[in-house]
Amino acid sequence: MQKEQAAAADTVIDAAVSDLARGEQKWSRLPLTGRRALLDRVRALTGQHAQEWVDAAAGIKGLDTSSPLVGEEWMSGPYGFATALATVSRTLESLEQGRSPLAKTKFGAAGNQVTVQVLPTGLYDELLLSGFSAEIWLQRGVSSAAARANAGLAQLDPTRTHGIGAVLGAGNITSIAPLDTVYELIAHNRVVALKLNPITDPLLPVFEKIFAPLIDLGVVRILTGGADIGGRLIAHEKVTHVHMTGSAATHDAIVWGTGPDAAARKAAGTPLLDKPISSELGGVSPTIVLPGRWSAADVQFQAEHIATQRLHNGGYNCVAAQAVIVSADWPQKDEFLKALAAALDRAPARRAYYPGSDDRVAGARATYPDARRLGPQGERALVTGLDPAAAEALYTTEYFAPVLGVVELPGTGAAFAGAAVDTANERLTGTLGINIVAHPDTIADLGAGFEDLIERLRYGTVAVNAWTAVGYLTPTASWGAYPGHTLDDVQSGIGVVHNAWLIDRIERTVVRGPFRPAPRSLLNREWSLTPKPPWFVTNRTAAQTGRLLTAFAAEPRWSRLPAIFASALRG
Repeated sequence: MQKEQAAAADTVIDAAVSDLARGEQKWSRLPLTGRRALLDRVRALTGQHAQEWVDAAAGIKGLDTSSPLVGEEWMSGPYGFATALATVSRTLESLEQGRSPLAKTKFGAAGNQVTVQVLPTGLYDELLLSGFSAEIWLQRGVSSAAARANAGLAQLDPTRTHGIGAVLGAGNITSIAPLDTVYELIAHNRVVALKLNPITDPLLPVFEKIFAPLIDLGVVRILTGGADIGGRLIAHEKVTHVHMTGSAATHDAIVWGTGPDAAARKAAGTPLLDKPISSELGGVSPTIVLPGRWSAADVQFQAEHIATQRLHNGGYNCVAAQAVIVSADWPQKDEFLKALAAALDRAPARRAYYPGSDDRVAGARATYPDARRLGPQGERALVTGLDPAAAEALYTTEYFAPVLGVVELPGTGAAFAGAAVDTANERLTGTLGINIVAHPDTIADLGAGFEDLIERLRYGTVAVNAWTAVGYLTPTASWGAYPGHTLDDVQSGIGVVHNAWLIDRIERTVVRGPFRPAPRSLLNREWSLTPKPPWFVTNRTAAQTGRLLTAFAAEPRWSRLPAIFASALRG
């Protein structure tokens, strides 16, 4: 029976790869105008089938379709994909007209590095994401002229294709696999065999409808099945590159194999995988809370903010906050931690849909028996009393579940901030994303030292008074680990995705948001019209706002904005 199943799997994979080999020839002959038309059609289909997408995702995650939590599926599903498609289409249009995608972009500087403003990029951004901004920091030595010249990556020579790429899709956020597929196709000019994570198999009918223009051309094939199918796919002789999203353990199993031989291969530097691999992996994402003088409303809002960073999507996010770093000497520390515990406790209940979640929470409780049990059924764990100098499991184990730890460091002001950065860099596993929460007065008091702190952080996305997931949802931003990881020490991965302007040699993305929501932001001279963001787990109108935003992303019209604003203000 096993041999028959293996033979059947090989037949399916061989057929898909053969189709893609023929599709690659068609893709190499397709001009930028034709590629842009295909992406525009995919975006239109995303809008048409967005409700099916969200219904399937809600079914996977056990969400009641009337719950505001369904807003997470709108925002991190079809909305994120549609916004990316629109931006990539504009990038191709620029290249088609002989212009750099960065021709009209604002450049700046951070220390001795060149930066590129990637949010806001226009009036729509300024209205819908008022108070939020983002910039890409280029690697040291890259000039603005070089950035302009090299933006476009593989689409600078669209006739030169690069074979067949295998994309191993994620099982948590439903736009990851579609976004990675488009990035392989456009940034690297590779046709794509997408292998869905079995968790997301119910999305296959929707994805087949949305990707129909690319499937019909033969440049995308979507496969389902277990790890054996993925293993056979990436081992196929005609697959030239692999991209995966998941854990470092899964990456190492793919690259080095499993069992005693894997360690020997790793020590000898002889990987089992004989082709290049890029990856987006997780880690222990920190949130640094800089001490300052906060109002009671500030404490409440930021407690909900950090609870969202942990509990969004049930805690099954690669950049879900796992370690909150606070000052032991902050006069408001106890007030803040009490509010944080309360926010974790009262956040809406949801099913633990991701495999192994209950076991990982149980493992955390076994390691930390004094962890507080929070949530409607005590399913969330809050760990305090961590030793900043010890080899704590919470610093090195990505629980990928509703487990949150609090690390207290001595000091205030610049001394605490520097120690917090050192802890994040040196003690915690992973480099995907880090959040910093700081009162505007605290940032002003630190002056240039605050920017120095950001520069010292070794993370692929740094979010100041925002969650790094804003970077994920910003199509012009990059998404991936801090550069420099290797196959034998992969941490949070190798390479970047998203990056819809196709910028070369990226170091990181830095996102900034408002410390307070509107209208308190305006009352405190902070220019932001943004109320409670729709990705907050406590947002009451998140589902409606997400649906409206998705319709706008699929087909932007000024007439859609009033309904979006009205829904957002009620959140």
